[in-house]
Amino acid sequence: MRLHRLEVTGFGPFADTARVDLDTLSEAGLFLLTGPTGAGKSSVLDAVCFALYGDVPGDRSTAKRLRSDHAGDDVVPRVVLEVTLSGRRFRIDRSPAWRRPKKRGTGTTTEQARVVVSERRRDSDGHDVWHPLTTRLDEAGHLLTRLVGMTLPQFCQVALLPQGRFQAFLRARSEERHALLQQVFRTERFDQVERWLRERRVELRRASEAHRVAVADLVSRVSEVGDVAAPDDWHDDPEQLTGWARTLEGGTRDAADRQRAVVATTAAEEASAASAAAAGAELAGRRAAHAAAEREREALRSAEPEQRERRDRIADAERALAVHPLHEVARAARAEEDAAERTAEGLRRDLADALAPGSDVLDRTAVTRHLRDATRRLADLDRARPLRDQAAALEQELARLERVRASAAVRCETAAARAAEVPVLLDELTPQLLRAAESRASVAALESEVAALVLRQRAAAGVVELTSQVEAAERELLAATTSRLAARERLVDVREQRLDGMAAEIATRLAVGASCPVCGSADHPSPAAPAPGAPDEAAERAARREVDDLEVVVEAHAQQVRGLESRRAAAAAEAGGTVAELAAVRADLDARLAAARADGADADLLARRVDALRAELATATAEVADLRADLARHDTEAAVLASRRTDLLDRLADVLADGDDLDDLDRRLRHVEDVATRLLDATADLERVRTAAARAEAAVAAAAVEHGFVSATEAEAAWLAPEAVARLRRLVEERERDLARVEEQLADPDVVSAATAPAPDLERLAHEQHRTRGEAAAARQHAATLDDRVRRLAGLADDVDGALAGWRPVRRDLDAVADLAALVEGKHPDNQLQMRLSAYVLAHRLGQVVDAANLRLSTMSDRRYSLVHTGRRGAGETRGGLSLLVRDDWTGDDRDPATLSGGETFVVSLALALGLADVITHEAGGADLDTLFVDEGFGSLDADTLEDVMDTLDTLRDGGRVVGVVSHVPELQTRIPTQLRLHRGRHGSRVSLHCG
Repeated sequence: MRLHRLEVTGFGPFADTARVDLDTLSEAGLFLLTGPTGAGKSSVLDAVCFALYGDVPGDRSTAKRLRSDHAGDDVVPRVVLEVTLSGRRFRIDRSPAWRRPKKRGTGTTTEQARVVVSERRRDSDGHDVWHPLTTRLDEAGHLLTRLVGMTLPQFCQVALLPQGRFQAFLRARSEERHALLQQVFRTERFDQVERWLRERRVELRRASEAHRVAVADLVSRVSEVGDVAAPDDWHDDPEQLTGWARTLEGGTRDAADRQRAVVATTAAEEASAASAAAAGAELAGRRAAHAAAEREREALRSAEPEQRERRDRIADAERALAVHPLHEVARAARAEEDAAERTAEGLRRDLADALAPGSDVLDRTAVTRHLRDATRRLADLDRARPLRDQAAALEQELARLERVRASAAVRCETAAARAAEVPVLLDELTPQLLRAAESRASVAALESEVAALVLRQRAAAGVVELTSQVEAAERELLAATTSRLAARERLVDVREQRLDGMAAEIATRLAVGASCPVCGSADHPSPAAPAPGAPDEAAERAARREVDDLEVVVEAHAQQVRGLESRRAAAAAEAGGTVAELAAVRADLDARLAAARADGADADLLARRVDALRAELATATAEVADLRADLARHDTEAAVLASRRTDLLDRLADVLADGDDLDDLDRRLRHVEDVATRLLDATADLERVRTAAARAEAAVAAAAVEHGFVSATEAEAAWLAPEAVARLRRLVEERERDLARVEEQLADPDVVSAATAPAPDLERLAHEQHRTRGEAAAARQHAATLDDRVRRLAGLADDVDGALAGWRPVRRDLDAVADLAALVEGKHPDNQLQMRLSAYVLAHRLGQVVDAANLRLSTMSDRRYSLVHTGRRGAGETRGGLSLLVRDDWTGDDRDPATLSGGETFVVSLALALGLADVITHEAGGADLDTLFVDEGFGSLDADTLEDVMDTLDTLRDGGRVVGVVSHVPELQTRIPTQLRLHRGRHGSRVSLHCG
C-alpha cells in the first residue's frame, strides 16, 4: 500500500480544503509531520483511516464529530485519498454523516454518509480515466479491507504506530494486554470457547439445582400428604424415597376401605332427618304465606279513595289535552304583541333623542315628515363632500412639504458640520497609523520568544506533576512495604497454627486398613479432629503466595520512585526556573505580544479610515450645495398650495352654516333616517300582532267550554304532561294486579288447610338434621381425604422416580463441564500458571512480537535492553501468561517496564510497536505496506538515543518504504528536511509542504 494524494475539506480542524501531495513527500523516503498542538497532526492520520475504513481510531470514533466546527453551514465534510493497493491505483471519495440547516423553515436535517470508490484504468484511446467501482458503504468496506489485507485495528498498529498507546501496552496488566492482543489477532473464538464452557457450567448448575429443588419439593409433598416425616438421609441415598412412598400408599389405601362402610351408615340417618325437616319447613311456610296475604289485602282495601282520585285526574287530563295546544298558541301571540310594543316604543324614544328639543308629537304623520327632511339634507351634504376632501389633500401636501424642507435643512446643517470636522480627524489619525505599522513589525520577534518560553513552562509543569507522582509513589511504596510485613506475620502465624494441628491433618488422610505414617499401626481407634478454622496446606500456600506477590510489588514501587526522581531532575534542568517565575515572564511577554498584535491589527483599519474620511469630505461638500437648492424649491411650492387651500375653504363655508362639521352632521341625519324608517315598520307590525292575539284568545275560550270546562284557565290547570299521566295509570294498574294476586293466594286449598293445622317444632327438626348432616359430612370428608391421599401418593411416587432419573445425567455432565471450564479459565489446580485458554494462544503471539521487537531494540538501546515474555503472574494480577519484563544486560536483572525512564520507555515502546507491526503484517499474509507513520515521543530522547532511533527508522525505508514521523520536537525539524507543516488559526488549520 502506498499513499499518493490526500485532500481534506471540512474535516477535523480543516475548515477549507487542505491538499497533501504524499508523492512529493515520499521522494525523500523520510518526512516530518509537524505543527503545534491542536493544529491537526492526528487529524491527517484520521483522514487516511476514514478514507480507507469509514472510521477513525481510538476515542475519536465514539465522539461522532468528524465535521469541522470552523466550516461554514454549507460546507460538505469530505476526504479524498488516492492510494495504490495490490498494484492497482484507487481514488476513495468519502463523506461522514453530518447535520446541515434545512433549506425550508428552521432547524437542521441529517445528511447520510456516502462513498465513491474509483479505479484508474486506461480507456480505448490510451488515456488514464477514473472508473467508478461502487458507491455502497458495505461494498466499499469489504472491497478496501480485502485489498488492504487488514482490519482497522490491525492497520492502526501496523501503518500508524501510536507511541502513547504502546507505552500503555508496555506497562499494562495482563488483562489489559489480553484485550488489545485479542482485538489485533482476532482470537475471539477462544474467548467464545471459554464463554460457552462458563455458560454451560452455569446452565448445568442451574439445571442440577432445579432438579434438586424439584426432588426436594416432591419429598416435601409426599411428607405433607402422608403426614409423616421424610428420611433424614435421603440426600445421601435418594433411591430409598421410592419404597418409603409406596409403603405410605398401601397403609392409606386400607384405611380408606374401612371408612367407606362408616359413610354408608351416616348417609341413611342424614336422609331420614332431612325428610322430616323439609315437611315441617313446608307447613310453616304455608302458614306464614296465608298470614302475609291477609295483611296485604287489608292494606290494599284501605287505599281505595286514593285510587279513585287518580282515575279522576287521568280523565280531566285527557279532556284538557285538546285545549292545551290552543292555549300555547294564544300565549305565544300575547308574548309577540308585548315584544312588538316594546320595540316600537324604543324606536320612538330613539327618534325623539335624535331630533332637536321641542319637536312635535311623534305620530305617523310627524315621523314621515322628519324622514323626508333628513333625506333631502343628506343629498346636499353629498355635493359638499368633494370640496372638503380637496382641501384636506392640500393640507396634507403642505404638511409633507414642510417636513421635507425641515429634513433638508437638518441634513444641510449636518453635512456642513461634517465637512468642517473631517480635516481635524485626518490630522489625528495620521500619527496613529504610523505607530500601528511599527507594532506590526515587532509581533514576529515576540512570538519567537513566547514559543521558547512555552517549552520551558511545560518542563516546569512537568516538575510539579512529577513531584506529586514521586510523593504518590513513595506513599504507595510505604503502603506496599507495610502490607508485605503484615503478610509475613500472617504467614508465620499460619505455619505455627498448622504445626499445632498437624496431628489432625494427618488423621484426615488415614484410610481404613492402611498403616499410620507416624506409628505404623493399621488401627485408628481415636484419630485427632481439626480445630474449627484450623489452616491446611492450601492456606499456607496461599499465605506464601501473598508474600511473594507483595515482594514483587515492593520492588516495582521502589524502581518506580527511582525512575520518577530521575525524570524530575531532567525536567527541572530543562525548565531553568519555577512555574511561578516562568509564569511571570510569560505574562509580561503575553502582554507585550497582545499589545503589539492589537496595535498592529489596527493598521489596516486606520488606513481604511483615512481613505474613507477623504472621500467623505468631498461628498459632504457636494451635498451641502445640493441641499441649499432644494430648500429654495420647497418654499415656492408651499406658497402655491396655500393659496389653493384658502379658495376651497371659502367655497365649503357657503354650504355648511354655523360652522357645522360635515361628517358629524352626516352621521346625525343618517341616524334620523334609519330610526324613522324602522319606527314606521314597527308600528305596522304592532297592529298586525294585536289582531292575531285577540283571535287566539277567543279560540281558547271556545275550546275550553266545548270540552266541559268553565274557562280556559280551568282547562289549563287540569292539563298534565304525558309522563305524569303515564305514571298515574301505572300506579292504578299495579294496585289492581296486587289485589288480584292476594285474592288468588287466599283461595289456594293448601294454604287454607295449613292455616288450620298445628304449628311444627322447626327448631327440634333443624337440630336433628344438622347433627346427622354433620356426622355424614365428616365421614364423607374423611373418606374423600383418604382416597385423595391414596391417589396423590401413587402419583407422587411415580414423580419421585422420574425426577431422580432426570437428575442423574445432569450431575454427571456438571462435574465434567465444571472441571474443564476451571481448566480453561486458569482456576484448576492442574493449570499451574493459572492461564486462560485465550491467554495461552495469545502468549504464543506475544512471544513472536517480543522476538521481532528485540531485533530492533538491541540496536536502539546500544545492546542494553531486551524484552522478556514470562508466563508468571505480575504484581497484583490473578492470571498469568501475558506478562512482560525488560532485561538489562548491563546489570543482568529483569526489570518491570514501569521502572524505565521516559526516553527508555519510548525506545522500548517503539521497538514493541514495530515488532507487533511485523507480526501483524505476516499474519495478514505479508501485506505490502509502503507507507508508515510513527507518532510523538521523540522529545524524551537524548542525542545518542535519538541517533540510534533515527538509524532504525532509516532501515524501515529499505525496499522503497516511506516513513512519516509525527512530532513537534524542534531538533527533528533540522534533522528531517522534508516536512509537512500544519498551521492552526482562529478559522481552522492549513498545511504547507517544505522540501529543504
